[in-house]
Amino acid sequence: MTPKIEQFLRGKSPDTPCLVVDLNVVEENYQRLRRALPLAEIHYAVKANPAAPVLRRLADLGSCFDAASMNEIERCLATGADASRVSYGNTIKKVSDIKRAFALGVRLFAFDSKEELDKLIAFAPGASVYCRIVTDNGGADWPLSRKFGCELDMARDLMIAARDGGLDPIGLSFHVGSQQTDRAQWDVAIARAAMVFTDLRKRGVDLRALNLGGGYPARYRDDVPAIDVHGDAIMRSMAKRFGNNMPDMLIEPGRFIVAEAGVVSAEVVLVGRKSYGDDERWVYLDVGRFGGLAETMGEAIKYAIETPHDGEPTGPVAIAGPTCDGADILYENAGYELPLKLSCGDRVAIRAAGAYTTTYASIGFNGFGPLEEYYLD
Repeated sequence: MTPKIEQFLRGKSPDTPCLVVDLNVVEENYQRLRRALPLAEIHYAVKANPAAPVLRRLADLGSCFDAASMNEIERCLATGADASRVSYGNTIKKVSDIKRAFALGVRLFAFDSKEELDKLIAFAPGASVYCRIVTDNGGADWPLSRKFGCELDMARDLMIAARDGGLDPIGLSFHVGSQQTDRAQWDVAIARAAMVFTDLRKRGVDLRALNLGGGYPARYRDDVPAIDVHGDAIMRSMAKRFGNNMPDMLIEPGRFIVAEAGVVSAEVVLVGRKSYGDDERWVYLDVGRFGGLAETMGEAIKYAIETPHDGEPTGPVAIAGPTCDGADILYENAGYELPLKLSCGDRVAIRAAGAYTTTYASIGFNGFGPLEEYYLD
């Protein structure tokens, strides 16, 4: 928690649950990533946090944007960013949205199937396109599965078809999985992409860009390698796999930019036990899986939690949200311990919660409203 957020929570004492984001940390993280990968063009993944203050700060810094929907594209353009700085990175798009994005000036589109390519040929004539290849998300805390990407032989054929269809086949993309701590996964994906680059060059298609996606990790409960460590590993891999024919690089960070900039302030609603001899307490907060903490599904993302009693004796806890749904359990098996003094009415701070919280929050499940948001300049 930054001093600015701490001062805001202490002075304003806003109703909980709420998200408070320090925009200076957003800027610092953007600059750190730019120093770690100076040759890469940064396309902020808007889905991580599409709030206007975040987008404006990043637009002022010269960031490009990776958008997943027309709503996100329009949010980016509302900051004054030119459409040339927006990539429509979702491989699953309605025809009406392709038409609308193209009419607004977006000229960079992702795809991973013949059917999606056919839509782009028809409704985004002459656009630059990149094909997403499937990757193994091993090592990622939040894997993306096989929903996205195609195999290498299909990617090769699709890029030839893109050229023949009048599009500009600019390159390939991949995503190694969100919150990826295994740096070797980038080397595996880069090596696979390089094979397609070589194969296509022999067939008269010279790709010139590689989109390395996102996955750059934020610090939650456990430490993660510094971003410059990731940057060094990626650049070594690019040099190893491409040599003197290194393509332009794009990256799509989201979590890394905004996660550690935000804190969710929440209230303890109840602390209780399930049996007389049970040492484990159940701690119920006024925010849960349906209120923005969806990434606790499978106990994947493990947030650090600050309490007013830190430093006092602790004991094992299960942590859950406030709704009448049995799935609204944040942690039961992840080994969380919280102070024994923790009680109803205490306010806690859920750290590094600036990414994928407000956008995952339900509109009103069980009547609980979405997170209030505060952005501090």
